[in-house]
Amino acid sequence: MLFSSIEFLYYFLPIVIALYFIVPARGKNLVLLVMSLVFYGWGEPRFLLLMAVQVLSGWVFGLLIEKYRGTAASRAMLIAALAVGLGGLGYFKYADFFVSNVNGLFGAAIPLPRVALPIGISFYTFQILSYDIDLYRGKTELQRSLLNFAAYVTLFPQLIAGPIVRYADVARELSGREHSVKKFAEGARRFVVGLGKKVLIANVLGELADVCRTSTEKSVLLAWLYIIAYAFHIYFDFSGYSDMAVGLGKIFGFEFLENFDYPYISKSITEFWRRWHKSLSSWFRDYVYIPLGGNRVKPTRHVFNILVVWFLTGFWHGAGWNFIAWGGYFAALLLIEKFVLGKVLERLPAFASHIYLAVLVLFGWALFDAPSIPEALRRIGMMFGSGASSLYGASSLYYLRSYAIPLALAIVGSTPLITRLARALEKRAERIITVLEPLAVAALLVVITAYLVDGSFNPFIYFRF
Repeated sequence: MLFSSIEFLYYFLPIVIALYFIVPARGKNLVLLVMSLVFYGWGEPRFLLLMAVQVLSGWVFGLLIEKYRGTAASRAMLIAALAVGLGGLGYFKYADFFVSNVNGLFGAAIPLPRVALPIGISFYTFQILSYDIDLYRGKTELQRSLLNFAAYVTLFPQLIAGPIVRYADVARELSGREHSVKKFAEGARRFVVGLGKKVLIANVLGELADVCRTSTEKSVLLAWLYIIAYAFHIYFDFSGYSDMAVGLGKIFGFEFLENFDYPYISKSITEFWRRWHKSLSSWFRDYVYIPLGGNRVKPTRHVFNILVVWFLTGFWHGAGWNFIAWGGYFAALLLIEKFVLGKVLERLPAFASHIYLAVLVLFGWALFDAPSIPEALRRIGMMFGSGASSLYGASSLYYLRSYAIPLALAIVGSTPLITRLARALEKRAERIITVLEPLAVAALLVVITAYLVDGSFNPFIYFRF
């Protein structure tokens, strides 16, 4: 079930909210658990058992880690928890990839398992592992209630596309959380804004990226139009989903950490990755990079640590060599910035730094979206005239004119400008804003609903991860 669907907005969500606020406090987690399972099972009923096994194993291993704390057995239980969690993720996400590569490398003919990828498995696996690891490290307390632990893992606002919520960040709220009309209103507003980003910008620019990708015209303008549309599509798609998750969290009393901080205004690749998908970056930092030694090691080891983290980051996103190359690409850029360009970038004018960041990130998205590395290189080459028959053509000019408004909205919306203007207006005309804001949110919801009823392009990119 998609957040951006009529079924979710006008059937599922109202029922969940009604049930949630009708039941007493002790029953709220049960409502969330049951309805989260309904939400997930709506599209993936056959994988409910897999999720249940992962949840139960994570909880049981937590009990055993705590029981044998301070002994070798506790460490053994953590290793077992990692093996079960990562083993399940590895099989369902990467089995076909490994078999096909073994066949290609050794000329074997091993049949492909043809394993279907459960939606959201990368996200909920990392959440379960963060609990067991933090418990072993003594950074969080044991959750003795299976109900509360299952509610944490399956919580539908962030279940299938993040952000990756760590148990330690919501442990207190699982036991008891505050609700208020103000918090509910803030959550509803954030949800609708995120929904607007998804439906009115991401979906529209996703259509543009698709038509440019499949067009027979071979022009430089079309190549740039495609990758710019895709860059904004993936940003507004994923950040819109994160906004909706944060908003729904507030409605139900949870405070999820922010996942995006206007990454496209960055002046370096290093800064970009501090702002993009922050929950994933911080997960790899705390559970892979720092345990490997971080930057408190010899330079050669430091380089190795960064390469390992970015290999895993790329591979986490998908079972394909283009994703591994994408991770390696950003690892190389981060290393170059750290050891070569750091001081140079600091002295560059702001506009030059932004251009530097934008071009390199666009190359990265070309690699990310391509079905293969050669195809990615072909698309990047086309941006600079290689294989192009012209600078522009009738199709590219038509698409540019047709999508000029959503592209302009995307450019402005990817900066803090609108947020700053809204805050300034709120300070100067608080009473007026208090009245107009609910009306604006309602009007936005009406427009979004009209788009959804029309049945337009509406996938979520990160569902495949």
